[in-house]
Amino acid sequence: MSEWTEVADVSAIAPGEWEQIDLDGTLIAVFNVGGEFLAIEDICTHDGAVLSGCPLEGDEVICPRHGARFSVRTGEALTPPAWEPVATFPCKTENGKVYVRDDRWD
Repeated sequence: MSEWTEVADVSAIAPGEWEQIDLDGTLIAVFNVGGEFLAIEDICTHDGAVLSGCPLEGDEVICPRHGARFSVRTGEALTPPAWEPVATFPCKTENGKVYVRDDRWD
């Protein structure tokens, strides 16, 4: 089973903000959506653009290159030109810290 990795203090990622981490070679964007922490692979499945730092509307992030939208909650590609979802990762908060883990191969 994969290990939990500390990302940041809960207070360091304000609602509507994000933090990017490198987890064993995978870039992950951790978003604060109304106090809930959600993590996705930080890459657009359409053309490889980084999604962290892009506009976040509710629980949707908008790719800067062609406007594809992804749900940071489910990873679903919501609009063309992206059709494939992005990977999602479990998040948890504990003792004022945000943690994420890559459970894709568990």
